[in-house]
Amino acid sequence: MTDILVIDQVSKSYGEGDAVVTALNQVSLRVGKGEFVAVVGPSGSGKSTFLSIAGALLTPTSGRVIIGGTDVTAVSPGKLNRVRLEHIGFVFQSSNLVPYLTVIDQLRLVAKLAKCSDQIANDRAVQLLKEVEMVHRMHHYPDKLSGGERQRVAIARAMMNDANLILADEPTASLDSKRGRAVVEMLAAEVKSRQKAAVMVTHDERVLDLCDRIVTIKDGALISGGGEHSHITVNETDRMTAANK
Repeated sequence: MTDILVIDQVSKSYGEGDAVVTALNQVSLRVGKGEFVAVVGPSGSGKSTFLSIAGALLTPTSGRVIIGGTDVTAVSPGKLNRVRLEHIGFVFQSSNLVPYLTVIDQLRLVAKLAKCSDQIANDRAVQLLKEVEMVHRMHHYPDKLSGGERQRVAIARAMMNDANLILADEPTASLDSKRGRAVVEMLAAEVKSRQKAAVMVTHDERVLDLCDRIVTIKDGALISGGGEHSHITVNETDRMTAANK
């Protein structure tokens, strides 16, 4: 399996001297093509910091982050922008839609930044909106959408650049049970059919059975596999364990 995302001994600290707070402590994780990984854990455990570093939005204090073969901890800010645009699709807990753009233009904007042709951009946008059942709202503005509808648009937008890596922060947070599961099923299908990699931070245990791996993060450390080390306690389960919860 080819690794799309490699987190290698990453730590993140804030402050100096006695006031240092460690948000992540020597975290390592690999996510390959066609793999959908869920990251779970209590509030304040470091999940958001982890996701921000995985998406090249935050620089680690130490360690490496490799996305699609590029060590993003060693490139210029300008190249980071290009890596994020071309290789990563983001879904944030709040939809972060542009208030003055219609639904379809939210998606077209991503394609325009990537210098995609108008026809290809329009065709892909319409197809993605059909998949998230939002094509009937394509000409509406965000303030006319419900919270769940805005999040579905955000999911479609994350896929618009045909990213190798999809990072989702609580994608079901504003959705009801049925719609939330449908959205995660769509993410899982995208990962498998297009051989993408995805990492989803979530508190929603109802969708964990759709993931290939479930990794717990606690006190800034990833927990995986059952072994214990001085800084990392490991506790990773597979999709069958999740399905039986």
